[in-house]
Amino acid sequence: MSKGRIVKVSGPLVVATGLADANMADVVRVGEQRLIGEILNMTGDSAFIQVYEETSGLGPGAEVETTGAPMSVELGPGLVGTIYDGIQRPLEEIMKITGPTITRGIEVPSLNRETQWEFTAVAKEGDQLTGGDILGTVQEGPVVLHKIMVPPGMSGTLLSIRTGLFTVIDPIATLKTSEDEVKELTMIQRWPVRIGRPYKEKFPPTQPLSSGQRIIDTLFPIAKGGTAAVPGPFGSGKTVVQHQLAKWSDVDVVIYIGCGERGNEMTDVLREFPELTDPRTGESLMKRTVMIANTSDMPVAAREASIYTGITIAEYFRDMGYAVAVIADSTSRWAEALREMSGRLEEMPGEEGYPAYLSSRLAQFYERAGTVACIGTEARQGSLTAIGAVSPPGGDISEPVSQGTMRIVKVFWGLDASLAYRRHFPAINWLTSYSLYLDALKPWYDEHLGKDYFLNREKALRMLQEEATLNEIVQLVGKDSLSPEDQLTLETAKMIREDFLQQNAFVDIDSYSSYDRQAKLMHLILKYDALVRAALEHCPDLQGLFCISVREKIGRAKCVPEAEYRQVYQEIEEWMEKEIDAIAAKGGREND
Repeated sequence: MSKGRIVKVSGPLVVATGLADANMADVVRVGEQRLIGEILNMTGDSAFIQVYEETSGLGPGAEVETTGAPMSVELGPGLVGTIYDGIQRPLEEIMKITGPTITRGIEVPSLNRETQWEFTAVAKEGDQLTGGDILGTVQEGPVVLHKIMVPPGMSGTLLSIRTGLFTVIDPIATLKTSEDEVKELTMIQRWPVRIGRPYKEKFPPTQPLSSGQRIIDTLFPIAKGGTAAVPGPFGSGKTVVQHQLAKWSDVDVVIYIGCGERGNEMTDVLREFPELTDPRTGESLMKRTVMIANTSDMPVAAREASIYTGITIAEYFRDMGYAVAVIADSTSRWAEALREMSGRLEEMPGEEGYPAYLSSRLAQFYERAGTVACIGTEARQGSLTAIGAVSPPGGDISEPVSQGTMRIVKVFWGLDASLAYRRHFPAINWLTSYSLYLDALKPWYDEHLGKDYFLNREKALRMLQEEATLNEIVQLVGKDSLSPEDQLTLETAKMIREDFLQQNAFVDIDSYSSYDRQAKLMHLILKYDALVRAALEHCPDLQGLFCISVREKIGRAKCVPEAEYRQVYQEIEEWMEKEIDAIAAKGGREND
């Protein structure tokens, strides 16, 4: 530990001298209020410090003290269901001490030191253990079985272990390391946030992440362990898309990072999640969620820490063998923090004032996603899926953050303001969005949903693309000038858009759609297209085929209760065949 003195204060940037023994990335305490900061650069004995709290009142001469350790998070029982700020301070605990306003410099442990957890030993005395091996388990709430692991990099012989009620700082086991040291192990681990946690091997993605959102699951799927970006202008529904992914994705643990977004958006999450029932467990969704609430009224610099805090917690649960999703809303706010600090450090700016290393930092975040073989002697796999919102000014995705993100992620769900204004939600533009996981996921879809699923997806996407081309012709010469087949393409594409792609996040039945339901609904729409296309050969009554009563039933099919949809969809298909056959037969007689 060394102490220095401040010589300059420039917003969140503080320069201190006399810290020759300090290292880059060390955490420091600044001033009388002991504000938390992190060393960005060292020049001789001068340290350039990023302060994660408001620096008003600080001045030259104030003392700076290093802790000698990098920015780290505490990992252990008590994470799930907790709301942290960007530097892993528990907001609810702070509120009990200070009231609704966070006092600067307050020090509260990230994990409660008084709560006792029921620890059940799994390892036995005399076992040879290595980093990642499971010592025992703690049932954290009704959903998450928290696995207490040997910290990475540590190995040896287990001398003793005990079962019972313990706090996170109570010794639960002793380990004799290869250097003949005896170490006491507790249920708590610390890990530097800027260093990815180790794993044995990273695997290529083979399984989709089911989200229950039809446009995502059917048209632009993301793999478990994959990366995705959700760019879009203000009001286009980025936050609602991310809420839906957090609510319905088939993962074991969700890490939701509100990185610099407005406070009312985090308030919506905090109100909704405890009331929502997790479809997998029947418990409250909050029982498998960790929140990082770093809102727009908190210091800009803390936004950068929140991204790393969230993904490090996610890696910890991944190491237990769980599927984890990190939802970051939004990485643009994080990039703005990088831009501000880069400007104050007087670094050479890149495009639009962002630092030249912006793409590198984005890549460092997203590369920590993946499906991995966890460390330890027991064979287990975990996955970490990273989904980041991007908020380009004015919706212009040619700006550096969007472009840097698009070069890294494999799935791009481009939100469109014009769709949002037409009240088409989710406002994901099917012409600009893409998924690069299709080839990797096709075997899984073919095995579990049949080969027709992917064929229907391709037909639907082709029709939507043809619709865009035909609409340009319609604007010039009118719809009636099109051939009957092209008019049918427009009608079918309209059904795909309105009856399949549109989904209401605020209607319980429509908020989530299973793969089977999505496949059957798409089959209904494309079956209508196939039947009408066949009938057109000998039936001139195009409008009659368009106006059949079953069209309304298909439009309402997505609101059929979950328990009844298979039977109802079957009845709609049979009814549709009868109606179209009747009109075709009538048209055929008239032609005779």
